[in-house]
Parts: sequence; C-alpha cells; structure tokens
Amino acid sequence: MVFATAVGAGTTQPAQGEDPAWLHEPGAPFSAYGQPAQTERGTTRRIGANRAVAGNGVSFTPLDELEGVITPNGLHFERHHNGVPRIDPARHSLTLHGQVEQPLSFTVKSLLRYPMHSQMLFIECGGNSNAGWHTEPMQRPAGSMHGLVSCAEWTGVPVSLLLDEAGVQPTAKWIIAEGADAGAMNVSIPLAKMRDDCLVALYQNGERLRPENGYPMRLIVPGWEGVLHVKWLQRLELADQPVMARNETSKYTELMPSGKARQFTFTMECKSLITSPSHGHTLPRPDIYQVSGLAWSGHGRIRKVEVSADGGRSWAVAALQTPVLARCFTRFRIPWRWDGRPAVLMSRASDEHGHVQPTRAALIAERGRSGYFHYNGIVSWAVDEDGSVAHTY
Repeated sequence: MVFATAVGAGTTQPAQGEDPAWLHEPGAPFSAYGQPAQTERGTTRRIGANRAVAGNGVSFTPLDELEGVITPNGLHFERHHNGVPRIDPARHSLTLHGQVEQPLSFTVKSLLRYPMHSQMLFIECGGNSNAGWHTEPMQRPAGSMHGLVSCAEWTGVPVSLLLDEAGVQPTAKWIIAEGADAGAMNVSIPLAKMRDDCLVALYQNGERLRPENGYPMRLIVPGWEGVLHVKWLQRLELADQPVMARNETSKYTELMPSGKARQFTFTMECKSLITSPSHGHTLPRPDIYQVSGLAWSGHGRIRKVEVSADGGRSWAVAALQTPVLARCFTRFRIPWRWDGRPAVLMSRASDEHGHVQPTRAALIAERGRSGYFHYNGIVSWAVDEDGSVAHTY
C-alpha cells in the first residue's frame, strides 16, 4: 500500500480558439431563489423503491456526489411514514403536557421569540447501510446504500427551556414525541436526553425548515437514531415509562445470538465511508488519486480515520478537515498512488471516547444474522485492474 505525500493536479492548456459566448453576452437576470447550475441538476436525492403505501419510504442523499460536510437542504435524506403533510403554520402548535405542573401550548410565532441555539449535527436513519447485512455485497453507488444520513446546521429552541417553563413532575422519566403527519408518528425518548441537548428546530442551514424535513418544527436529538427526530412535531407528553410504540417494539428491536433482544439502542455508532473513489467510479490510469470520505459518531468527535488500500493489512492516517465537531460529519482525505494492480480501499474511524468502527465480520459475530438497524461495519471498495470500482466484502 502506497499513500503519496501530495496530489499532482496539472493539466494541459486548452486549445486556442474563439472566445466562448459568455465572455461577450450579458448573463441571466436576478432570481428570487437560487437553483443549481443546469449542468449540475442531475445531482438529486435517490428515491427508494416504491412501497405498498404511497408516501411510505425513503430518499437517499447522494453522498458520492458531494464534498465538504454540509448537506444542502434539497438533498437531505427523507424518511416518511405517510407522506409529507401540508401544514399551515398559523394553525399548528406544539402541546407540552402529561406529568408537568402546567400544560403549555406553543404556536410557531411564539417559539420564534424564544432564545435560539444553533449546532451542526448529522442525522442518520437507524436503517442506514442495512444492505451490509446481506450475504452478497450490493452493487449501488455509495449514497444509494449509505445515504440515509445527512448533516446540517440546525437552529431552534432548547427543549430544556420549554420543560423549565412547564415544570416537570418528579415522576416523569420519559417524553413521548408525536408528529402531525397522517401516521401520527410517535416515539419515546428519555427525559434526561431531552433536557441535555435536544432542540425544537425551526431552521435548517439558515432557512426555515422545508416541508419534507419537518416544517414548521421538528425535534432534533443529537447523535441518536433518526426515528427519534420527529418531524412536524405537535406533542411532547411527559410520562413515567415509554409508550412502547410500533417503532420501538416491532421495529428498532433486534434479536441477538444469545436470544436476548436489543431495544432502545438510541446512539448511532462510530462510522466512516469512503465516498471517492467508490462504486461506479473508474480510475482512468495508474496515477495519484485523492481518497475522500465522511466519518461520524453519535458519541462525540471523530478522533482519527485510517485508510487501507490492501484490504486492511496495513493502514495510514488520513487528514481530517477542521473544525472537527461533536456529532457532526467529519471529512477525511488522503492521497493514494494507484499502481494499476487490484486494490481494496477501506476506512476505519475512531472517536474521542474510544469507539472504533468494526469490521463486517466482527459486527456479524457480535450481532448475528437477524440485524437490520445500526449497521456500522467497515465498507470496502475493490479497484480492478481496469480501474473500475465495486463494493466488496
């Protein structure tokens, strides 16, 4: 395995000829809301296979077509259980009730007057990367297998402020969050987590939430599985026990090899993914290439990302793009000299609390073959002699 110290990006000069038209013709007028360049409009969310119920499914972020760490609002992944509701913000409110001293109701306008907090955070669906449990490697672009994760700056009102205003009774230990979609999506979240760092978000990347991502308000639960980040939030009920809803019993509960079941796993584990080169890419010739990807951990900051070009026999430490933030995407990069022979590229992340991304074999040995959620095994890309890249185990 050879990793280079620098990447040469020299190219030949373009042929001399007539100046392009845009150097001499007036450009387009102002637009009320910016759009991607016409030649870049192929970069879109990839919608998952249709399901029996319209509006129940996913769309993936095309991670392999993006750079940096921020996901544009229009490319943030989606998970809907009963379509995207068309909510009139003037008629929507958030009710805080249950085991509180004073039940409260918050309109959108009233929440916009509260002190705001902003934080860059990833959200990852608990079912992201579940193709890794399959016996044979799936041959799809990186974003189409691992793109149920995105990263944005979220701005909103700390839940702790609302809880303090309502007054929490000593018996309360859980909060049941419910959305205003037709499916009335609801889940249980420990009160301690909600007090610690959760937000009622009103803005995403500086603009008001988009309908598919929870307009006019959604819950943000930093570092924890995406199902808890309830969109179109309309109700927070304090209780002494979880509600045991569908998405914490028949879903998000997995049988282990011991016969016991994993439940309320919550935190998304330490994970990384090489996005370039990855499936569908072709290296045109032996040369120096940049290996680039993303790492994240629900436990905190990424401490290190190592990259291997020989299937894990040896590793080199990649450079991390700063700032490295807790529970946020971290971009890693390393130059690699490909000699034209077959190679297997892998990345392995470690976080500040000592969690290390496991191999696929180690993950299956621990969790068995009944897994579906929280897959964070090392992803491998095979580079063939002709430069083509494919998913491999």
